[in-house]
Amino acid sequence: MTEHVLIEKAGGVLTLTLNRPEKKNAITAPMYRAIGEAIDGAADDPQVRCVLLLGAGDIFCAGNDLGDFAKVNAGEGEATARADENPMLGALSRARIPLVAAVQGRAVGVGVTMLLHCDLVFIAEDALLTTPFVNLALVPEAASSMLLPQRIGHVRAFSMLVLGEPVDGRTAAAWGLANAAVPVKDLLARATAAAEQIAQRPRAAVGATKALMIDQAAIAAQMNEEAVYFAQQLASAEAKEAFAAFAERRAPDFTRVA
Repeated sequence: MTEHVLIEKAGGVLTLTLNRPEKKNAITAPMYRAIGEAIDGAADDPQVRCVLLLGAGDIFCAGNDLGDFAKVNAGEGEATARADENPMLGALSRARIPLVAAVQGRAVGVGVTMLLHCDLVFIAEDALLTTPFVNLALVPEAASSMLLPQRIGHVRAFSMLVLGEPVDGRTAAAWGLANAAVPVKDLLARATAAAEQIAQRPRAAVGATKALMIDQAAIAAQMNEEAVYFAQQLASAEAKEAFAAFAERRAPDFTRVA
């Protein structure tokens, strides 16, 4: 476990809070592990009927910690070519307990793609969703290359995944990325109320309904295909230029990369 993921259980709801606000809740390897273990464990805990995902502070999640990516690119670590070796992604792909998310401030990268695995999403009206994978010379993950076009259409998904164009809370709700966009002061209450409503429903019937609505095999296969490309790109010269540009606070110049 890690102090950067708070875990609380009450009234049938397991609340997982990304608790690294000083780093905008960027997710590290121990955080992936803690979240994944908690989601997997919920399936075997009869007292848990819903999982609520939150971010501490004024930002939901800034995505993967770029320092970890840069280390892999520099040869100081190894990227996995299988998505199921990432504890959180694997847990999301096979989750049997309903997932509810409350999104405030910014959600970036995996902070967005994880929402595609949630059954209910509530977002602050002034929140911004961005998926700048290609801007970092990477590719989408968490089966988002399949799930996002299915949800919002190819052209909208392409603008998010390739151009990194931001989507605000109201637009996210209009496009079907969220159930509702609400004032930030009402966000936690709205998401908590939804999670509590799920917890009051018959657990087995809810779980079966969720399973019938999701093609877990297709999601897992897409995640693994993405992971192969992701590992290749993470070690690439393009990624090296992207991470250097980020560290130097300049725009990357991919035209110089052979």
